[in-house]
Amino acid sequence: MNTLSKIQAAAKAGQLFASTQENLATWLKGDLPAWALASIEELVAREAWAELNDRFYRYLEFGTGGMRGRTIGAVTTAPETDGSSEQGTPAHAAVGSNMLNDFTLVRATMGLYRYTQRFLEKAGRFDAPKLVIAHDVRHFSRHFCELAASTWTRLGGVAFIFDGPRSTPQLSFTVRYLKAHAGVVITASHNPPHDNGFKAYFEDGGQVVPPHDKGVVGQVNAIPLSELKAYLDKELGRVITLSRAADDAYLSVASKAALDLGVFQKTRLKVAYSNIHGTGGIASVPLLLHAGAEVHEVSQQVAFDPRFPTVKSPNPENAEALSKAVALADSKGLDVVLATDPDCDRMGCAVRNRDGRMELLTGNQIGAMLAEYRISKYKELGWIPKKGGDSVVLVKTFVTSPLQDAVARGHGIKVVNTLTGFKWIGAKLRAYEEQLKARMLSEQGIALDYDATPFETRAKLLQKYSSFYVFGGEESYGYLGNDYVRDKDGNAACLMFAELCASVKSRGLTVPDYLDEIYLKYGFFLEGVINLYYEGATGAAKIKSILDTYRSEPPKAFGETAVTKFQDFGREKVIDADGDVIPSQDLYFVTLANGYSFAARGSGTEPKMKFYLFAQSKVDDAKQLAKVKTDTKANLDALKALIEADAKQRAER
Repeated sequence: MNTLSKIQAAAKAGQLFASTQENLATWLKGDLPAWALASIEELVAREAWAELNDRFYRYLEFGTGGMRGRTIGAVTTAPETDGSSEQGTPAHAAVGSNMLNDFTLVRATMGLYRYTQRFLEKAGRFDAPKLVIAHDVRHFSRHFCELAASTWTRLGGVAFIFDGPRSTPQLSFTVRYLKAHAGVVITASHNPPHDNGFKAYFEDGGQVVPPHDKGVVGQVNAIPLSELKAYLDKELGRVITLSRAADDAYLSVASKAALDLGVFQKTRLKVAYSNIHGTGGIASVPLLLHAGAEVHEVSQQVAFDPRFPTVKSPNPENAEALSKAVALADSKGLDVVLATDPDCDRMGCAVRNRDGRMELLTGNQIGAMLAEYRISKYKELGWIPKKGGDSVVLVKTFVTSPLQDAVARGHGIKVVNTLTGFKWIGAKLRAYEEQLKARMLSEQGIALDYDATPFETRAKLLQKYSSFYVFGGEESYGYLGNDYVRDKDGNAACLMFAELCASVKSRGLTVPDYLDEIYLKYGFFLEGVINLYYEGATGAAKIKSILDTYRSEPPKAFGETAVTKFQDFGREKVIDADGDVIPSQDLYFVTLANGYSFAARGSGTEPKMKFYLFAQSKVDDAKQLAKVKTDTKANLDALKALIEADAKQRAER
């Protein structure tokens, strides 16, 4: 029995999905390289049906921001792994329509190119499409970067790459710096080592959003397997490698995230920093040193390594990932731990409390403190009015703590909530920029060069003609202090938070003391999260079941606490504070009779269902705060257990 006959028999026996059988048949007829064909034949011979389902049940989805998936199979083959590198990178990325490999990478690049070319032609701009590509340290990242650049130039475009790994925020900036038409980052952020991704940006430096996202997706999906073979061999002769000038330009603007460098002169801040084997040390360390901080790097985690061997997960949200940095801080008596994820768009930290112990902070706590500090500092500097105003805005995601809403309202400024994903914050920055330029042109006859305008001048103009963005962030440890970059920036976040720590230290306080000041001012807010992981094809069905049943059978109560409001962002028309319609999404917001609330959504980057829980309580005085914290946590933990149990039941329907 040949390979195709075995596949047909397995499908007939219910061991392979119909879609898996169809996609496998297409790939077997697709004139594949010998190693890829041999890999499929080996998996079929081993009757690795579950692995084949996971690899071939669909085409890796190019979503609205790009794609992310496995590059190394759960079950590997000899043709893929023969000749693996010292750091464990196999000879080939795993074959499969649902894997991130040379085939899906070339397909994505071709689709982005064709959309960009047509967009430029429709606008009467006939210059060659210009692309900038950055990559992190993951398995195949450099290879995928070069393959994408080769594909782009062979299609007729101009491609720029860096000489090695660079962070995601640097790519966002460099797109604008080079006046490129598109950008790509090869990264899977903080996903497990077996994953990688292709993250797409447009000419504003932000991730692709409507209408570009659907246009790119349409172009990618229209490309058949038969077109890919011509681009699988790399040709780098016309690819341009960027010089040191590009790095210096990014460092220059990232340094502007600091509002008051004088605080570093008042007190010597001592920092333990870890890049967790990723790109962060390239820019974060120079920024901190230049500001005046004393920086101690975690030596065991400095080296680039796609295996991330010293951590269970390269995620600075996790205590375990910060444990070596905390140990370093304790051994040397340092003030704060800062750590960034592999592509350095997220930053996590730990701070020393009043008892001298290192205490981990959540992304919500970090964001709330940065918001309070930076808005207050802008007022102190005279950049925004003391009373605030609607032309000054904080932008956050719906699933980020309402404490930030309270901070913004307390300062008299507008708060705009967006869907999950920093691309929506980037889209707001683009809209504010475009509104300013349009009004300047129509009312003053001035064609403003936005990037060339000094930041302080820009701030005043934005407040007069549009909206001035003072801070933005999301609960998943992403923050952005200004609009030079159009994505969350872990490098600048390290600098911003270090400045806050130095300021607090100069007052004789600890960072937890400063957080308590915020609670006493606005009330106590506590957040929780539930992550339900469901891998592979069967897992996707479970996530879909949860989402579908929330819509068809919304929860009525959890325990004795009734649901008082159920908001379905996929069916209802939701308007934000700018008057813009929020795009439809399978996001549900549930409000309970006790004032607590939670949001439910499927992750766009990982195989999991996510729930975001929010609790808040009034605090009359400092003596009550400890008890309020304890009681609120107990209530939230009880609610969390009920939500999780309900979700697991829904997953099996």
